[in-house]
Amino acid sequence: MSSSETTADLSSPPTPREVAATLLLSGSAIMLVLLALVSMATGATGITLSSLPRALAAAIGQSSDPADLRAALVLLDLRLPRTLMAIFVGAALALAGAMMQGLFRNPLADPFLLGSASGAALALALAFAVMAAGGANGAALAQMASPWLARLGLTGAAFVGALGGVLLALVLAQGVQQTLRLLLAGVVVGYVLGAVRDLVQLAEPDILQAMQGFTLGVTGFVGWSAVGLMAAVLAPLMLTAWALARVLDGLSLGESTAHSLGLPLAPMRALLIGVLALGTGTAVAQTGLIGFVGLVAPHLVRAMAPSTHGPLVLLSALAGGLLLMAADVAARVVIAPQELPVGVLTAVLGGMYLLWLMHQRSR
Repeated sequence: MSSSETTADLSSPPTPREVAATLLLSGSAIMLVLLALVSMATGATGITLSSLPRALAAAIGQSSDPADLRAALVLLDLRLPRTLMAIFVGAALALAGAMMQGLFRNPLADPFLLGSASGAALALALAFAVMAAGGANGAALAQMASPWLARLGLTGAAFVGALGGVLLALVLAQGVQQTLRLLLAGVVVGYVLGAVRDLVQLAEPDILQAMQGFTLGVTGFVGWSAVGLMAAVLAPLMLTAWALARVLDGLSLGESTAHSLGLPLAPMRALLIGVLALGTGTAVAQTGLIGFVGLVAPHLVRAMAPSTHGPLVLLSALAGGLLLMAADVAARVVIAPQELPVGVLTAVLGGMYLLWLMHQRSR
């Protein structure tokens, strides 16, 4: 090959898909920053958009005005952790959704439609019930544990529950070949595990208040320990999902084609299921049940920038963080000065989107 041909290959223009993905990435990143500023300035008290620069200045020690210091306290203890948590949880749920849709070759797959979220919620209810059953000893043990240790324990329980929910749905569906059977199995598993969770709450009424936030889905009761744990889990999850994107690309062509490409499907599937269960379980352990983000975000990315699973999983994570942060801001202003649980808002909007999507596919 001549040097002129090599130079031509290296300077070949980007494909339309690459251009669309780049534009979507740039636009989403800009929107994420702008919406994060709006999120930090939205709430019942403390900070507005006009006072946000002064609060930021006080937070980094550039202002000693008492009003600015109070605003900085609200910013650092409430608004900033909440904003970051909405981004991280939305990214984890969208990442899990994109991986589920590729793994099961099912465009309607979602952490909440295949039982993983219900399994995580049941595991959390059992963990709270065990602590409540311990009486004074359980309460003393919970108080002795550091916030990091307590969050880590809840996350571990939620991971086991999410993994169990997905595996149960797969067993009932007898594999991933039948799309309708898999969806129905996921719905059945979700209802059954939800009923068991309700029975656990009735058996231990002391956990009802704690479980209410997890059932409705809230981002307003998180601290820096939860944000740090969510970030520590999300970063390796994104790297693992990106590294396994080739497996998802192979599965999208069919199992026989994936085998012919030399992909070890059995261990790769097990790893993918573990990754999506960890993402779902960690998200549920921090903020509770926030539905449909994992369904909507990958579909929006595919509609705006069709691509292979490498860019798809990363763009879906970015879109998921953007969607959940936007929903969280909306939940704070819909019935202001009171707040609507963000899980309720995403359930309503996501349910409407799912109905529209099913209608479009039936035409």
